[in-house]
Amino acid sequence: MSTDIAAGVAPAAALFHSLADETRLRIVQRLAQGEARVVDLTEQLGLAQSTVSKHLACLRGCGLIDYRAEGRQSFYALTRPELMDVLAAAEHLLEATGHAVALCPGYGLDPGAAPSRAGKREKVS
Repeated sequence: MSTDIAAGVAPAAALFHSLADETRLRIVQRLAQGEARVVDLTEQLGLAQSTVSKHLACLRGCGLIDYRAEGRQSFYALTRPELMDVLAAAEHLLEATGHAVALCPGYGLDPGAAPSRAGKREKVS
C-alpha cells in the first residue's frame, strides 16, 4: 500500500470505527434533530446515564459532536453536518445491496452466531 493511501485509510477507519456502535449511531441520529442534554438522551433512547455519557465522550473526542454549557446543563449537538451526508450515503448503499451486510459473516446482525472456520455464522449454544 502506498504511503498516500495508508495516510488516508487510518483516519477513515477511525471515523467508521467511531460510528460502528449502534448506541453512538442512535445518539447521532437523535442529535441530527437538534441539540439535547444527557437527560434527554437517556429518556428518549432508554439508556443509562453512564452509557450515554461514555458514548458522548467518544463522539466528542472524534470531533463529531460538542456541547455548550448553559448554567449547570450541557447541550450536545453535531459539529459536522456532513456526518448526516455520510449516514445518508450509507443508507443508500444498504438499499442498493439489499442490506447484504446484515448477512456478513464477520459483522452480521445475528449476535447469537459466531463465525465458523468456513466464514459462515453458526449458532452458539
